[in-house]
Amino acid sequence: MSLLGIDVGTGAARALVISVGGRPLAEASREYAPGAASGAYELDSERVWAAIREMVAEVAARTKQDPIHALSVASMGEVVVPLSSEGRILSQSILSADQRGSQCARAVEQKLGRERLYEITGSLPGSSGSLSKLCWLRDNKPALFQGAWRFVLWSGLVSYLLGGASTCDYSLASRTLLFDLAQKRWSTEVLHASGLLPLKLPDLAPAGTAVGTISASLARELGLPTNVRIILGGYDLACSALGLGVIESGTAMYLLGTTAFMVPTFDAIPLTSLMLGQGLDMACHVSPGALVSVLYNQSGGAMLRWFVDTLVPLERREVQRRGLSIYTELLAEMPEEPTDLVALPYLAQAGPPHLGERVPGGLLGLQTTTGRGEVIRALLEGLTYHFADGQERLQKVGISIKGYRAAGGGARSDRWLQLSADILGVPIERPQVGDPATMGAAMVAGVGSGAYANFEEAVTAVVKVERRFEPHPRRAALYRERLERYRQMISMLRAAG
Repeated sequence: MSLLGIDVGTGAARALVISVGGRPLAEASREYAPGAASGAYELDSERVWAAIREMVAEVAARTKQDPIHALSVASMGEVVVPLSSEGRILSQSILSADQRGSQCARAVEQKLGRERLYEITGSLPGSSGSLSKLCWLRDNKPALFQGAWRFVLWSGLVSYLLGGASTCDYSLASRTLLFDLAQKRWSTEVLHASGLLPLKLPDLAPAGTAVGTISASLARELGLPTNVRIILGGYDLACSALGLGVIESGTAMYLLGTTAFMVPTFDAIPLTSLMLGQGLDMACHVSPGALVSVLYNQSGGAMLRWFVDTLVPLERREVQRRGLSIYTELLAEMPEEPTDLVALPYLAQAGPPHLGERVPGGLLGLQTTTGRGEVIRALLEGLTYHFADGQERLQKVGISIKGYRAAGGGARSDRWLQLSADILGVPIERPQVGDPATMGAAMVAGVGSGAYANFEEAVTAVVKVERRFEPHPRRAALYRERLERYRQMISMLRAAG
């Protein structure tokens, strides 16, 4: 008996099959490209669905000896897809980066007030969620909007097309700006303010709920057993947190990819006025009763890509020719000790979310003796200062982080994780996991199908820590002093901008 986790993202879909003990049995991925034109940013929904079918057929063929028993789907948030009453996909998927319809979200915020909207949804002012996509379709494609039976999020869409229900879990519903976080239902107040009807929205249920079994025709097409159970999945970041074992209050996910994320878990709703004042959102976890907040930096690992593509492109090609990683080579050049540089880790298109405005990147303290290893370390220090600042804002509202679980390309670097532990001042653990979103989705499938008694048992069975990084006391103390210089530099650039 094995478990299948599927993750549907904006540029690729991934699948992972694991044993109940957490051993990877098969994995596959398919890429697809969003289309951008005239302000639109969309995915070809049919192309994505075809990619998912191909991928599932591939992993099913490789797990005949341990047949798939249950599956679950993690997906990007905010993206809704219109379905006909016959179950046909009616249009492209409008992605979260698409700003069409954002004026509707602003109008709802003005009607209800920013404090009331936050109290209901836990979403920060300026968020648009699925609300903006629905309003834009209603106002600009009325025939499509009226003809749609349901507007579903991608996790529910895949479940539905496989033969289950189009139900949405609470973690994905939290990304819509239409969900009442306390009541766990669609908000009649927000729906009324936006002029939208609840009949167009999917049913709601907690992640881990059984929502059907795979259809006989698709089971034949994909090479799956006919009794594969479909278990309700959730938001990809919440599933990633589960895949790393981040379900207990006081723990947080530290995801170092092209975009870097810090996702703390907590089990009680703090005072909403404090959360809003600190620029922190709230959303449901896939783990029952738990909440998460999402802090991010869009530059993240893209800073290193910029460094490589802009400053050392010839060396990159030479290193790749030798079968090595340019990133590994460059990170090895970093000095062990903190630098005297202060870097703001923001590329031009990506300012810190909590400031409500974009801040240009910057690097202060360069000398003629500065080496590129110091510059690279300074960039990573600046990125981590960004999250150290977020960690302090969390502490101000009563959310204390005692430790992190790390994943993503950057987490493969011992030096990067040790630097992060020194700046954040708490331990960072690196579990033995490739893609945490598909792992988390597979774990949800296991809980919902009875392979695990609960989410805690799933974490115990699956998540294994490979290495733990403790903060170095002297370096941690030095970084605490330099965090203030980082804040002063942000204030300076904001004033100059």
